[in-house]
Formats: sequence, structure tokens, C-alpha cells
Amino acid sequence: MNQPDWTKEYPGAITVCDPQGIILYMNDRAQATFAASGPSLLGHNVLACHPEPARSKLAAMLESGESNTYTIEKNGQKKLIHQTPWYQDGKYSGFVELSIEIPRDLPHFVRTPKPAR
Repeated sequence: MNQPDWTKEYPGAITVCDPQGIILYMNDRAQATFAASGPSLLGHNVLACHPEPARSKLAAMLESGESNTYTIEKNGQKKLIHQTPWYQDGKYSGFVELSIEIPRDLPHFVRTPKPAR
């Protein structure tokens, strides 16, 4: 079965790198977000795109496989950043970063599971 390429036009930025930090994929939004940095970042090391101390933290994450999630505000827009390892056939294959614009006042819901019958 052919899978749709839903990531290409996904409204959040998706960047994928290998275990050494080499950028393998950027969807349309990620490409547009970093277009001001110059030519495409594909094939470049993601560590070179981050200043300290973020560079050291990301290098440690690439080594350990530990996820990282936080929010930022840039140009008045709040974003959720989620960096997590990805796997292919059960083998650690690098990291994926999702950058999603979120509302300033993001609702929060606590879901309580229904009791078993």
C-alpha cells in the first residue's frame, strides 16, 4: 500500500537528521522557515545551525537518544518544539524535530479515564 506523503505540506516544520546530525529531510514549512539561512540545509549538520548551549545539548541528545520538548516565542509567535529519536526497523536512525505554532493561550484539558465495567 502506498502511504501518502503527508509531511511535505504539513503546516508545522519537520526536520529529520541521521545519528550524526546530518539533515536528511525538511518539509516545505521547515525549508521556508530556514530559507533566510541561505541555500538548503539538506546534507548539512544540524549542530552547525545551533549556538551554544543548544549545540551541546543537541549533541548529547543525538548520543543518548533522549527526547526534548519545550516552547519558544519568536516574532510574537509561540511554538512547541519536540525533538525525539526516530527508528527504522527497530534501529536508532537519528532525530526528528517538529516545530508547531500554538495559540498564546493554549487550552489544557485533564482527561480522566472512564472506570472499567
